[in-house]
Amino acid sequence: MSDFNAALKAHLETGVTTTCNCWALSRRDGVVLGFTDHDGPLSFAGINFKADAGMNALALQQTTGLSIDNTEALGALSSTAIREEDIEAGRYDGAEIRSWLVNWQDVSQRQMQFRGTIGELRRRDGSFEAELRGLTEALNKPIGRVYQRPCGAVLGDKACGFDLNTTGFFELRVVEAVENRQVFRFSTLSGTPRGWFNHGRLVMLDGDAQGLIGLIKRDVIDGSERVIELWQSMRANVVPGNQLRLEAGCSKRMQTCKKKFDNLVNFRGFPDLPGDDWSIAAPRQSGVLSGGSRR
Repeated sequence: MSDFNAALKAHLETGVTTTCNCWALSRRDGVVLGFTDHDGPLSFAGINFKADAGMNALALQQTTGLSIDNTEALGALSSTAIREEDIEAGRYDGAEIRSWLVNWQDVSQRQMQFRGTIGELRRRDGSFEAELRGLTEALNKPIGRVYQRPCGAVLGDKACGFDLNTTGFFELRVVEAVENRQVFRFSTLSGTPRGWFNHGRLVMLDGDAQGLIGLIKRDVIDGSERVIELWQSMRANVVPGNQLRLEAGCSKRMQTCKKKFDNLVNFRGFPDLPGDDWSIAAPRQSGVLSGGSRR
C-alpha cells in the first residue's frame, strides 16, 4: 500500500506493537465525537478520543472493487457520549464515521482504515449497534431526471434557485401550544393566507429538538387559531416557548411556481406530458381522419 504511513508500517514490522483503534463520528449538525478502544484518552486531528465510552467495532471488511465495505460499530448508550434520546431524534442518521489504526505511544503514526456513514442503527438493552457503510454506498443511489408533470426540484435547492430567506416566505415563531409533537397551534400568523405553509418545513431552533425538521401536512384555520400539522411527530420533545421557523411550501405545480414564487424560469417539471388516458385512447370513430392533430 503506497500511501500507508511509513512510520506506522515500520512499527508494525517490529512484531511488538502498541496499536489501538480510534473512531471519529461527525453528525450532520456539526457535533464531532471521538472514541478509542485504548485504555486511556488520545487526541489528534483536533479530536479528543474518549476511552470510557464503551465503543468498539467488528473487524473491517474492505474490498478493492465496487462492492460495499461493511462493518459494525458496537457500544453502550452513555449520557456523556451517545445518548438514546439523540438516536431516537435521528441525530446520528447519515453521520460520517472515520476509523484509524493508531500507535498510542505516538499518535502521528496512524493510518485511516475506513471512512463512510452510519446506515441502519439499532438499540436494545442499553446498547446500540450501527451498520457502517463505505464510500461506494453512494453508487447505489439512482441519479438523473425523471420526466413527470410535477417539478423535480426541492424548494430552495440549487436546481430550484429560490431563496427561502425572502421576506414573506418564512416566519420565526415561538411554540404556543403543541399536541403529540405534531400539531402546533398559534394565535396568529402575520399576513400569510391559509395553506401558505402546506408542503413546507418546520425547523426547530432550540430546545431538545433543536435542528430537527418536520414536513408540514396541513396549514388550516381552526376558529381563532392557526394550526400547523406535520406528517409525522417530531422525534424529540417540544414544549411551549421553544423557537421554530416556518417555511413556505410548494405543491410542485407549474402554477404554484409561477404565481406564488415567481420562479417559472427554474421549473423542473414537464406539465404538457400527455397522461395515460391520452396514450391509450381509441381512434376516433367519425369525423375527418386525416392523421392530423386530435384537437
